[in-house]
Amino acid sequence: MDASEAIAAPLASAKPVGAQIRTVTAAALGTVFEWYEFTLYAAMAGVLAGKFFSGLDPSIGFLFALLTFGIGFIVRPVGALVFGRLGDRIGRKRTFMITIMIMGLATFAVGLLPSYETAGIVAPVLLVTLRILQGLALGGEYGGAVIYVTEHVARNRRGLNTSFIQMTGTLGFLMALLSIQLVQAVVTQAVFDAWAWRIPFLVSIVLLAVSIKVRLQMHESPVFKKMAEEKRLSTSPVRETFGSWENVKLMAIALIGIGGGMSVVYYNAVLYPLFFLSRTLSVPMPVANLMTTVAALCSIPMIWFAGWLSDRVGRKPVMLAGFLLGAVATFPVFHQIAELANPALAETQARTAVTIRTDGAGCSFMFNPLGNRSFTAPCDVARQVLSGSSVNYERTDRPGSAATEVQVGDRVITANGSAGFDQAQFTRDLKDALKQAGFGVLGNPDGAAQVKIVGLLLVLLLAMALGYSPVGVAMAEMFPARIRYTAMSFPYHFSSGWIGGLLPTFAFAIAVAQGNIFAGLWYTVGWLIVGIVITGLFYRERRTDPD
Repeated sequence: MDASEAIAAPLASAKPVGAQIRTVTAAALGTVFEWYEFTLYAAMAGVLAGKFFSGLDPSIGFLFALLTFGIGFIVRPVGALVFGRLGDRIGRKRTFMITIMIMGLATFAVGLLPSYETAGIVAPVLLVTLRILQGLALGGEYGGAVIYVTEHVARNRRGLNTSFIQMTGTLGFLMALLSIQLVQAVVTQAVFDAWAWRIPFLVSIVLLAVSIKVRLQMHESPVFKKMAEEKRLSTSPVRETFGSWENVKLMAIALIGIGGGMSVVYYNAVLYPLFFLSRTLSVPMPVANLMTTVAALCSIPMIWFAGWLSDRVGRKPVMLAGFLLGAVATFPVFHQIAELANPALAETQARTAVTIRTDGAGCSFMFNPLGNRSFTAPCDVARQVLSGSSVNYERTDRPGSAATEVQVGDRVITANGSAGFDQAQFTRDLKDALKQAGFGVLGNPDGAAQVKIVGLLLVLLLAMALGYSPVGVAMAEMFPARIRYTAMSFPYHFSSGWIGGLLPTFAFAIAVAQGNIFAGLWYTVGWLIVGIVITGLFYRERRTDPD
């Protein structure tokens, strides 16, 4: 069968457009709700920390806070394997019926949990358990939704239709923010802190009911039904996935090349700008939220366009275009955002030289994804203070020197590591010197600057749309239908959770090591270059291959 026949055959038996739209809507709706429930914890992390960890011994409380924050990302690949196996064994529809129920009930249960003050250690244990369930469920949901749509719709519309699944993460996060803001708009802050924080979690039971009703009306994937009728289902999808060298090579391409590029181009455009605006440039959170939210909403048509385009010209050129645009645009865009959002910071950096003179052996590489390390050496404390104040600085190595000197303009602050290091006093003196030099001014972009920043964000979001929208269908098409749920879900969630999820941590560590607020962007650019090379050299288009 040649390419034209491979496309024409499914078109001849494809469902009517109306039925395809209902299929896509049903799959996307449930996935939006899952992302709402998964990201709600992140949006409410501050409140939850106060409710569930405040009464613990500091060391134990720290451990639980650590587990609760990161466990949702850590277990996503595990969920991909667990539910991927089910999806390849018992069907796509039944599997993501299970995942939506787990996610919905776990999120609803968070709203019912007793606080530490009421239940003691039981409260944080239950919260960690529910977060694990959320991560497992999300690991099984996304792959099922993409594959379900891929196997239902005509081949020449797969990219466009799965793009609706790709936008669900952004919509779910916006829904989570909106639900919190609506509750805060109708109750006082005291009431919200006391009990109304539970409402966004409890609302998930309504979303669960809607999801179940919609998904009960869905039909199993025709590809899966045909395999079941012909008794071609895999008896051991996980073993078949990892036991074949050909499949392992495909997963490596999907994870390192496509997934690595996709995850950083997404986080670089959707999540990192909020961190950069609010933490690095000191823009008030409401203003930063407004700009990033407007830009994210404007990006939704871009995601649809990129999916449609991948049906016309192929997945590979669209993804490569996104990776290339992201690699080329990242540094110029963030530099321009910094000048627009906080010009006073840019001016201060230009006129004030800051230098650390110390023995480089006493400086750590501050990569701390788990938050379980403390950096208390004079060099590390100095760099943390400087980075926290968004200071660009140089470091001069003085081998064997016990003293660490920080020169801010004409002022020098010294810490002697061998003579008893007063960290608190050193920090106060350094912050005072930075304040006198003009650092620490809040970013306050006016209306015109905000519009320009949104425009710059749209450049990154266009790269995201091109590099992200076709990824789901590209990965689904890479693997045989009999192991597709397992083989596609694992590399997607591993790259999203571990490569993309580590972007802020790596970016901070690199920025501190280099003494430049923009240096962390090399993490993104580096992964995009890897994505371009591996995807360009090793990924083969499979959109016309028979299932």
